[in-house]
Amino acid sequence: MNFRLEYTPKSFEKKIQHQDRLFLIGSCFTEQIGSKLSAHKFRTIENPNGILFNPVSIANALSAYVSDKQYKEEDLFRQNDLWGSWDHHTRFSALSNEGCLKKINASQLAAHQSLKNADWLLLTLGSAFVYELSDKRVVANCHKVPTDKFTKRLLSTDEIIQKLKASLSQVRKFNPGINIIFTISPVRHLRDGFVENNRSKANLIAAVHQLINELNDSFYFPSYELIIDDLRDYRFFAEDMVHPNYAATNYVWEKFIAACIDEEAQKLMKELSLINAAKNHKPFNPESLQHKAFLQTNLEKSIKLQKQYEYLDLKDEIDYFGA
Repeated sequence: MNFRLEYTPKSFEKKIQHQDRLFLIGSCFTEQIGSKLSAHKFRTIENPNGILFNPVSIANALSAYVSDKQYKEEDLFRQNDLWGSWDHHTRFSALSNEGCLKKINASQLAAHQSLKNADWLLLTLGSAFVYELSDKRVVANCHKVPTDKFTKRLLSTDEIIQKLKASLSQVRKFNPGINIIFTISPVRHLRDGFVENNRSKANLIAAVHQLINELNDSFYFPSYELIIDDLRDYRFFAEDMVHPNYAATNYVWEKFIAACIDEEAQKLMKELSLINAAKNHKPFNPESLQHKAFLQTNLEKSIKLQKQYEYLDLKDEIDYFGA
């Protein structure tokens, strides 16, 4: 007897290769997948503004990267002795406006250059709810400012489509060869309410599929469906019951590899996984001949892969095993 229905996503017509450059933006689920891609030596940049949940903030960020916007003091605000930006995560906040701007503008420049050269844009939408200031400006992060300073609103499907379509049109003019992967975060925003969370996700899903119908070289990876409809069990969630746990994230990652990653890249990933495991190995006796032979073997493997695949960056591994 089967107690669940396993879902296998359709394989992409065009797949990610190891020499490709990936630009990831969106919710915290973006960073979970991004960290796994980085661990397997894919060339990635993740969330230059920090975690972004709503489509408006994501669209605004992409437009700012295209135009290479440099932030000024008038773009910042001061709260609880910290300077911050309504467009950025709190990790960019600082005690001085100069410190805040330095971090933001360095990230902006890196994002501008990376987006120009990216082969793939992985865009993860988290919530269709936005928080607006009195001037109707949508904030990317509330920075723990009292909620009465904002108006909370649910974006319509049409609003999401129009905002993202305009921004992605700019991206495509800036980088005509970029491929776009949309995904919906499986993280449940239950602080909005059970019904409200489902309304939010429904608007995001409807908007994304409309955009895919209109945009060339765009794809949908069903991370949301894999968690909600395939696994659909609280044992695959963390203690807060809203975030997928380690097992669930790994399950989605395995499905992502099968559907989105080129077969040759998958083979290389297996070799890199062995090197990663060796690097993380804790020896019982670091001075033993056995461990030194272990290090030498993995040093030779790393050097061989580095020579074979020039686009890999195995410097840390080579330094570690050769130390």
